[in-house]
Parts: sequence; C-alpha cells; structure tokens
Amino acid sequence: MKKIAVLTSGGDAPGMNAAIRAVVRRAIYNDLEVYGVRHGYVGLMEGDFIKMELGSVGDIIHRGGTILRSARSEEFKTVEGQQKAIKQLKDAEIDGLVVIGGDGSFMGAGKLTEQGFPTIGVPGTIDNDISGTDYSIGFDTAVNTVIEAIDKIRDTAYSHERICIVEVMGRNAGDIALWTGLTSGAESILIPEATYDFDDVMNRIRHGQERGKMHSIIVVAEGVCSGEELKKEIKERSNLDTNVIVLGYLQRGGSPTAYDRMMASRMGGKAVDLLIEGQKGVMVGWKNAQLVSPSFEEAAKGKHKINLDDYDLARSISI
Repeated sequence: MKKIAVLTSGGDAPGMNAAIRAVVRRAIYNDLEVYGVRHGYVGLMEGDFIKMELGSVGDIIHRGGTILRSARSEEFKTVEGQQKAIKQLKDAEIDGLVVIGGDGSFMGAGKLTEQGFPTIGVPGTIDNDISGTDYSIGFDTAVNTVIEAIDKIRDTAYSHERICIVEVMGRNAGDIALWTGLTSGAESILIPEATYDFDDVMNRIRHGQERGKMHSIIVVAEGVCSGEELKKEIKERSNLDTNVIVLGYLQRGGSPTAYDRMMASRMGGKAVDLLIEGQKGVMVGWKNAQLVSPSFEEAAKGKHKINLDDYDLARSISI
C-alpha cells in the first residue's frame, strides 16, 4: 500500500472535513501518498484527483460540508461505470480507497471491492441510519442544530398561542426526530418506527389546553408524513392556529460539534489503518463505545434500529 484516495459521497454531513483531515494526515504519517477525489463517484470516474498534503487539510476540522464536494451518479451504479472508476484509480497507481458517506455510498464501495479494488467505508450521514454502526458522522451536529431552532420556535409558539409543527430530516429513520423531540420537550413526536396515532396527537393538545397550555410543539420525521399533511389533519379536526416549519438543509450545515469532530477523527484514522493492514470491503463502525469493522455485506444484512425505550420515555414525560 503506497497510495490511497479519499472521497465523500451522497448528502454532506458536518464532520466530513474532519474525517478527510484524519485520513490524509494518518496516511502521510504512515508514509503513504494520499489523493482527494473531487465530486464523489462522478469525479472517480473522471479521474478528478488532487494530491493532498498536510496543508491541504489545514484549518478544515471546524468547517461543515466537504472540501472535496459531493455528487450523486447514476452511471456509477452500472458495472461499466464502476470499471471506469477502477481504471482511473489503477492508472493513477492508487492502491486503496476510503469512501465517506451513507448507505448508498457504501453500496458503491462494496461494488468496487467485489471487482477487486480495496475499499473502506466511513459512515457520514446526519440520518444516523446505517446498519453496522451505532453512530454516523454528522448526527450530533444536526440534532443540536434542530434543538436550537426548536428552542427559538417555542418562544413564538408561546407568545402567539400556536401549534408549531417542525418537520425534520432522516429519510426512513426517526433518530433526529426522536432525539430532538425528547430533548426539546416536544409535546408529540412522530417517527417511522412507531405507529402514527393522530388521535393521540390531538388528545395531547387538548389535555394541554385543559391545564392552560395554549401552545404545542410537534416534531415529525419526514419518513412519516410532511408537516403540511399533518397541519391539514389538525385543521380538519379543530380550528387551532397551526404553523409548519420545514428545517430542510439547515440541518446539514454548520460547524461540527466536538463529538462529531472526535468521531470523524477516530473513524478516518481507523480507515487508513485498515487499508494498511490489508483489509477491504469493510466499514468503520462504532458499537458499544468501540471501533469495529463489519463487512459491507454484514452491515447490509442488518437493519437500523432506533431505541424505542427513548420513544416511550418521551411520551411519558411530555404529558
């Protein structure tokens, strides 16, 4: 192993730059040359490589997004696209690749490994929905961003006695909604992993009104329904003044928290170590407060699980 490359793929997540920094500096520390691949798998197929030096990753640990940029590619999903990418890597005499991204990115990384090119995955997605790891880079920052927004929204909800529906990201995972709903004191939390009971939502609003509480915060994960759909249901059942706030890409940006910087550094460094050891086709994961390295196949067989005990806790203390 003399030369390695690193790329970021899929949706950006705070902490990706910290992971890039760890990969580059860990590689240089071990006398490896390291190249950055710009624009994800698109850049991989086009040979858009740039040699990374110590200074290339200076002053980026605090920055959100990804200095290597990111892109989605339909062409890379084909065997022809994958072979094209491998040819570019071999032409550049690159021996191994680190892919930072979500489950879609890992599927691509797995395909490269199947065709003989050593690839290691580092989980980077705010959704925290990757099987094989308890944590993915960017989740903590996204949660803190949403909490800060809800704290401000609650001030207006209280002042104007309104129902505020906050729609958060997460695709088909409810981690962001659950964590932010519980830690911001939301009256109702709707997540894909639990049965959606609209009667319960309305009952909680009414019970609050009966004791003089005329405002309410409802956090809904995008995998359940849209905030507008929920607002329509509330309108049909009551005359309550209801606002919808869709936080959208706001959740992806911003300077990563200390926890995300730490996890990104650990995972990025570990990815380089695994390549040096001759590993391939595995991802860096975090299980039971330890770094682990399950295979892509092993991780894909599992199913991301949310802690429903936390959901029950939230329901019991938001009455």
